[in-house]
Amino acid sequence: MDTERPLTALREGESGRVARLTGSPGLCRRLAELGLIPGTPVSLFLRSPAGDPSAYLFRGAVVALRRADAAGIWLDAAPGEVSG
Repeated sequence: MDTERPLTALREGESGRVARLTGSPGLCRRLAELGLIPGTPVSLFLRSPAGDPSAYLFRGAVVALRRADAAGIWLDAAPGEVSG
């Protein structure tokens, strides 16, 4: 069963583990510099009222990402499977 889905599919409080990053090489490099690499647990901390950007919690930091950027981050765990 394939449970891979984009980071944008998370609801507030749900979490998963990063499977892979897609998108521009510059964005992927910057996310990796922040510690968002395959295997990293990440959770949706807060979604803005307008829905963009959203704040994600990983490695003890809260980082806001635009929906277009978060769509290139793929998770391999079912919703709520990994605690942030």
